[in-house]
Amino acid sequence: MPSADSLRAAVRDVVDFPKPGIIFKDITPLLSDGRLFRDTITLLCETAGDVKIDKVVGIDARGFIYAAAVADRLGAGFVPVRKKGKLPWKTRQTAYSLEYGEAVVELHEDAVSPGENVLLVDDLLATGGTAAAAVKLLQELGCNLVGISFVIELSFLHGREKLAPHAVHSLVTYD
Repeated sequence: MPSADSLRAAVRDVVDFPKPGIIFKDITPLLSDGRLFRDTITLLCETAGDVKIDKVVGIDARGFIYAAAVADRLGAGFVPVRKKGKLPWKTRQTAYSLEYGEAVVELHEDAVSPGENVLLVDDLLATGGTAAAAVKLLQELGCNLVGISFVIELSFLHGREKLAPHAVHSLVTYD
């Protein structure tokens, strides 16, 4: 049976990346080990519970890796939320705040349909800005957001608060 403890043990801390004072949580050991990758996908799939998922939405860029695998395992479609200017068709977009400035994410207008059951997946929940922007876009399209699932959560940054009242699941949490 997969466990969050085995995932936590494999996450690598990289000190002073991308800048001094930051301890980066490196997920590449989870990706490069076949058993750990499979276990991560299994645990993410379990966050959907017994609900039939129609679409799994992944956030640019590492969220694509996990969301696509979860979608395949659940027999659902995969939908990317991308940075501005990366999607080739009609999009909806929303801006969100960064530490210094703003960023914009987009979603194709026909990515999800009203009433479809959607699971949003990303690798890391930090401040929650990107995920909250993705939630806003999904709500505009009228889907049923079943849950929001992350491999890692940095709970001391309080990102979960920006995602209320949605069900948020994290496999590994750092306080």
